[in-house]
Amino acid sequence: MLIFNAVLISVIVMVVLSLLRVNVIFAILLAALTGGIAAGMGLTETVEVLVSGMGGQANTALSYILLGMFAVMIGLSGITSILVNKMLLAFEGKRKFLVFTIAGIASLSQNVIPVHIAFIPILIPPLLSLFDKMKLDRRAVAAALTFGLKTPYMMVPLGFGLIFQGIIQEEMIANGMEIALKEVTLSMLLPGAGMFIGLFIAVFITYRKDRVSKKAANLHTLDLEIGKSLEENKEIIHWNVQHTMTVIAILSALSIQLWTESLVLGALAGIIIMFLTRVVPFNEGDRVVNEGIGMLGMIAFVMLIASGYATVLQETGAVDELVEKTTALTGDSHFIVAVVMLAVGLVITMGIGSSFGTIPILAALYVPICLAVGLSPMATAALIGTAGALGDAGSPASDSTLGPTAGLNADGRHHHIWETCVPTFLHYNIPLFIFGIIAAMVL
Repeated sequence: MLIFNAVLISVIVMVVLSLLRVNVIFAILLAALTGGIAAGMGLTETVEVLVSGMGGQANTALSYILLGMFAVMIGLSGITSILVNKMLLAFEGKRKFLVFTIAGIASLSQNVIPVHIAFIPILIPPLLSLFDKMKLDRRAVAAALTFGLKTPYMMVPLGFGLIFQGIIQEEMIANGMEIALKEVTLSMLLPGAGMFIGLFIAVFITYRKDRVSKKAANLHTLDLEIGKSLEENKEIIHWNVQHTMTVIAILSALSIQLWTESLVLGALAGIIIMFLTRVVPFNEGDRVVNEGIGMLGMIAFVMLIASGYATVLQETGAVDELVEKTTALTGDSHFIVAVVMLAVGLVITMGIGSSFGTIPILAALYVPICLAVGLSPMATAALIGTAGALGDAGSPASDSTLGPTAGLNADGRHHHIWETCVPTFLHYNIPLFIFGIIAAMVL
């Protein structure tokens, strides 16, 4: 029976534990063990597969750690205080404009300046005091960040969007359905429109009221200008050589990342420049490491364990079984096919946490079904792309939620599950699901 599928059981366990405020690391570990045992792998074998698969995100995890250190160093330079002062003047009384500006900056990080989540630990922590001063609901900011991390790669064939849409095209062709990249782009415009609706609902309706995040008990706040009052932040801070060298370090980190296509090398270059130019003294190295790991170390470990969890799900063979059993129930109805495909995509992506990683799995199993029921290549591309993107927002293991939390929780006052995952799941997966079905019916 479908209800006994190992992937389905595992994802349900992860979601339930996360909603019960069990730490996301424990939730993923227990979900992985549950999935392995449910598939008959055995406890020891499941752990071995989990550990062996953790290396799949080693590069990403190291990138996050180095980015955390780089963000701490930027904070120590004092340039963040200047940023906060400017933002105070520019956005005072303009909460919605600030949220949409953040969404715009996040969008640029996917194509124009493809740094993905690298900008979040640098931009967001210094603004937390501003959010509290404006009584801006951080859940609206989380929604804006996730919007910017997802929508561009879905709709725009540049940067990460070119990679995402290119995978859809290549996998569809590999499975016997010809389609041009331009058609993939056009097919994703309608599902992408659902993302805009989700953002507008979050900003103008759900999170429009005043809200200040509660302080965590016995919290050690990172010294990144976050804990300072706005009165202190409003002090006149003059531009100096340290600030200039900080800007050079940031631009160098960005340039090297784009040149080498390595976030690790980019972040490391920025750190070295900050040390060599004495913006941050060498004797502050221990502080930089400790606070950098404190900021993004948790996210790095989650990514490692999530990679192992994805490996467990794939090794069980239960993903193929889940798709086969559900698609056997669809018949020839385009509507039912669309609903089932998107539902399965949601479950798989919630577990694996990567929209890019689920496309090859979905395409191999869905293209034959779409051919059999007579769905057009563009309708098929819309379903595969939407099914892959579903769950990326809302998954506890996705960088589209981990990234925003890393910035918004820098002062320990933002909950990953209830204030990032749940809001983004509701505001984006629901409209994505609806618009994905519409795309399948009209394209």
